[in-house]
Amino acid sequence: MGVRIEKVDLPGIGTRHDLVTEAGRRISVVSLRDGEHDLGVFDRDDPDTCRETVALSDDEASALADLLGASVMMSRLTSFADGSTGVFTEQLELPTDSPYLNERLGETGMRTRTGVSIVAIVRDGTVVPSPTPAEVLRARDVIVAVGTREGLDAASRLIAHGPG
Repeated sequence: MGVRIEKVDLPGIGTRHDLVTEAGRRISVVSLRDGEHDLGVFDRDDPDTCRETVALSDDEASALADLLGASVMMSRLTSFADGSTGVFTEQLELPTDSPYLNERLGETGMRTRTGVSIVAIVRDGTVVPSPTPAEVLRARDVIVAVGTREGLDAASRLIAHGPG
């Protein structure tokens, strides 16, 4: 069956997006004009009956979207972890004495120097998906990187010792 998303404009109210899962379950997100969001879960037997609604602020909706997006991204990346494609995913902890501590991610020149892409940063249990070069690196950040074995080894050395 596959996943299906439907968009419905609600004049004067906002927009509703319905997600119909592969199992036929329906979840709805209503984005109101005032920035609030309502998440609805529909009845398994009667997909026209909303059984539960959760009101979310804009910040809560963004956090949920980040959480879902990051978990989907991480699960897809782990399929590469066996290296059968020549691409590996690795988590690199930023050492507390790293030359890049409290510096912007872009200062590492990671992609240019190693060919490795940074796809996320895990900080205090929170995922920062697709960090920008302006993201400031903090002690004990876990950098989620994708690249070749050689590139990831070089990336580990880079964040520990700098480009030297």
